[in-house]
Amino acid sequence: MRMTKLLDAQGLEILHEGQRTRLKWHRLRKRFADRLFSAQVMAEGFAIGASMELDLRVRADGGFVVLHDSELEGETTGHGPIAGTSLADLRKIRMKDGDRPLTLSEDLAAMMQSSHPAALLQFDIKDDYEAIGVGGIAHLAEHFRDVSASVIVSAGSLDLIVAVKEKLPHLLRGIDPTDKLYDIRQAGGWKAVETELRADLSGPSEPDTVYLHWPLILAAAKDGLDMIGLCRDEGKRVDAWTFTLKDPEAGFSEDEWRSFSALMALKPDQITTDEAPATERAWRRRVAG
Repeated sequence: MRMTKLLDAQGLEILHEGQRTRLKWHRLRKRFADRLFSAQVMAEGFAIGASMELDLRVRADGGFVVLHDSELEGETTGHGPIAGTSLADLRKIRMKDGDRPLTLSEDLAAMMQSSHPAALLQFDIKDDYEAIGVGGIAHLAEHFRDVSASVIVSAGSLDLIVAVKEKLPHLLRGIDPTDKLYDIRQAGGWKAVETELRADLSGPSEPDTVYLHWPLILAAAKDGLDMIGLCRDEGKRVDAWTFTLKDPEAGFSEDEWRSFSALMALKPDQITTDEAPATERAWRRRVAG
């Protein structure tokens, strides 16, 4: 086992048994203590080649804002549904943590003009295609057609990803069938899950990456279904989300270590975390004995 030569503090990846597993910075947080969707963290990630994720919500004019929730109350000083809020009103609203302006899709495009070649930014679109429509896809095409940074667009809506493929074919695509697969597991068992996952992998969205909840991956593996292996056999990468240490200073608890080491044994391409540097350090301490 050999580790990345990058500094521990960077939290970029773990190399284990020949497999490179990237540590993706969830919601633009390198550490849980970082501000949500931090432009400063994004700039650092672009500079050193990190894999990062942010969430996008559609606004009233068909553009987007970097937020996770569908309502403004949770993360901002605003009120009401984001999809019904105008661009002008969003410019008046602040993030609750740090009293910062919201990041709009137009701002985001301007921030992405230079990056390390290994940097990857995931746009996780939280609304479905019905909410976004042709106008939203046209907005993405207008603002992100010429960005030099590597971008992967993900969503739970397969129709949305197909629309992105048609308008922005140069961007990578990701799908997240997790919620659907949990429902199918409950109703029809793991064989039905396997059948559905295979259909998604070969479907018209043509994903590069499949995003799967890490407990679902481990539950399937325990019952004999290697979801990561299945995806990789089809040429797809797998991101296991979201594994965050409860105590980043102390490292893995025994339960966390059992889960994380079992997950690493399945060789995911990427693990989403809110504590990337701490996870890398904790892994290194454990494997060093």
